[in-house]
Amino acid sequence: MLTLQEIRADQQLINEIDWEMTPEKAVSLYLEWGNGWNHGIRMVRSQDEESYYFVVYSWEDGPVLHFIRRNMGGAEELAVIALPEDLRDHFQETWGGHKGVYGLTPEIESWLKDELGATQH
Repeated sequence: MLTLQEIRADQQLINEIDWEMTPEKAVSLYLEWGNGWNHGIRMVRSQDEESYYFVVYSWEDGPVLHFIRRNMGGAEELAVIALPEDLRDHFQETWGGHKGVYGLTPEIESWLKDELGATQH
């Protein structure tokens, strides 16, 4: 598993992060082959295409970030990153404490980009 510091040190990896990817988009792109064109979504064309993205995983002891690499063959969890307490609390309030896998909130994305030294959009 990678640490936040290791990700931060790998500019090439940071450049590969798809900040727009959500769990729903990943399913449409990689698991529901053939329906993306109907929704204006780019299509995955080969096993060589992959996406790197973050999700908020809140199934167990509160929300944490998971860094994922996904291709047509499946998903690999590259890192699990704890969130600061204020972001954890805000996320829980936003989603009503429901368990699940979610896209990044604007607050979490902003914090993560700051932590990684990634360019803000």
